[in-house]
Amino acid sequence: MSETQTTEKRQRTLIGQVVSNKMDKTVVVLVERRVKHPLYGKIIVRSNKYKAHDETNQYNEGDTVEISEGRPISRSKSWTVVRLIEAARVI
Repeated sequence: MSETQTTEKRQRTLIGQVVSNKMDKTVVVLVERRVKHPLYGKIIVRSNKYKAHDETNQYNEGDTVEISEGRPISRSKSWTVVRLIEAARVI
């Protein structure tokens, strides 16, 4: 292949909120997206939960994080936490 052609795949990244950090080196991230209803046109919120790899166990519940897709790490985990966007507020 020549240098002008790159086969670099664009990594999917999502932003969501950590809802669980009870597992070792894993956090569960809730990603919400707004979708227009096909018939009625109302904006509704759809959400998915993704298990993401957290090597240092540094993220806590309520943190807003960015996750990126990669190779499978375990049966249910193929996302990795990239960075902390906003830490959870502690009252």
